[in-house]
Amino acid sequence: MRVVTLTEPDDFDGWRDAARGLIASDTPPDDVVWQVGDAPADLFATTADPVAAPAPGGLSVPRAFLDLARSAILASDPERFALLYTLLFRLRREPKAIEDRADPLVRRLDRIAKDVRRDIHKMRAFLRFREVEDGDGGDGAPRFVAWFEPDHHIVRANAAFFVNRFASMRWSILTPEVSIHWDGKALSEGPGASKADAPDGDPTEDVWKTYYASTFNPARVKIGAMLKEMPKKYWKNMPETALVPGMLAAAQARESGMITKSREHIGGNSLIAWEALRDEAAGCTRCPLYKPATQTVFGEGPVDAPLMFVGEQPGDQEDLAGRPFVGPAGQMFDRAMAEAGVDRARAYVTNAVKHFKFEQRGKRRIHSSPAAGEIDACRWWVEQEQMLVKPKVTVALGATAARSLFGKVMAIGKNRGRAMELPSGGEAWITVHPSYLLRLPDEGQAREEYARFVEDLRVVGGRI
Repeated sequence: MRVVTLTEPDDFDGWRDAARGLIASDTPPDDVVWQVGDAPADLFATTADPVAAPAPGGLSVPRAFLDLARSAILASDPERFALLYTLLFRLRREPKAIEDRADPLVRRLDRIAKDVRRDIHKMRAFLRFREVEDGDGGDGAPRFVAWFEPDHHIVRANAAFFVNRFASMRWSILTPEVSIHWDGKALSEGPGASKADAPDGDPTEDVWKTYYASTFNPARVKIGAMLKEMPKKYWKNMPETALVPGMLAAAQARESGMITKSREHIGGNSLIAWEALRDEAAGCTRCPLYKPATQTVFGEGPVDAPLMFVGEQPGDQEDLAGRPFVGPAGQMFDRAMAEAGVDRARAYVTNAVKHFKFEQRGKRRIHSSPAAGEIDACRWWVEQEQMLVKPKVTVALGATAARSLFGKVMAIGKNRGRAMELPSGGEAWITVHPSYLLRLPDEGQAREEYARFVEDLRVVGGRI
């Protein structure tokens, strides 16, 4: 009997290396006992020599198996290592065994992997950061702490998502098994924690609760579906869920009111939510751009606008005025909208980044393009604006706006002039930013590009 000891419960690399060696020595699955750390081995198992190195050339397995293994290895099921090795052992002689979804072993591993993926999604959806006053960065920057209790060993595998999403924040995620910490530059790991180590709340939660309550629509609530997607076990860590029982209890009465005064109620409700979101954004410190900027420049326009435009960032005049699209680029945008026959008053306009990024040159503040981390830090605000406004068509003005909306680099030349679907749903178009037209030195090219921009606006205007 061979005993394989892995360092961590999510040690995919360790399991893979051990499995390769066992396959190389033709060790049957029944002759292997898998354990983690100092966990006691099987009563009748005997510690053997180190697992042999795999044969030269490696072991070729279907990509589908590797994808399955990377997910299933994170499960809390104590048999996951043995089940995966059993399937791997079979694949040597039955290369297509993994394609048989009716096979009991494949079906069980599929279920395990699906449970892990669901747990990963729940962590991303229901984890809530809370600001702590005594940040340890030494620079006065806030630190954010979150508590989460996963069902599976997903914390390390999920770390990259939170690093990418909150790259400019300093944060910690505490769980019973392991804790991870991001200081804005490097990720580190610590021992597990308890819920008592996490803060109970922060000053921004009242604003968030106001926003959540304002967007809660009892007429659309399906309690069974809600509990399936958001089980009550996650409620205790989410400030907004404290409001849910009371709002559900009043749902029937509120629904009756919404039926009789639907248009008036929904419009007012959306405005209240938008105002709460705007007020919260006024104190945003998600990235360092808030420090030199005069103020947050939030979006503006009808909260039920059928058309939403997303620009890059506020310029010098927008920063001083506190309103988007009021400078030279905004004036060109207004002129082009008028020529395209699109009613500017029916459009909601905002920016991918809410603070002015600039370089000081004497008395002048020169525009500087936002970095990827700054765009990602502001994506949350744009997503909330979209969720509130619910535009029929969203238009990205320039590459920065396109990256914000799609979460990745989108080439303007390749994607311009065609309807696309946003990751969150909804129709989107990409065109140039008006400031691009202002920078063109050749008058002939400038006229040509302006005419093309007007045509883009005419097309999207026809979509609403």
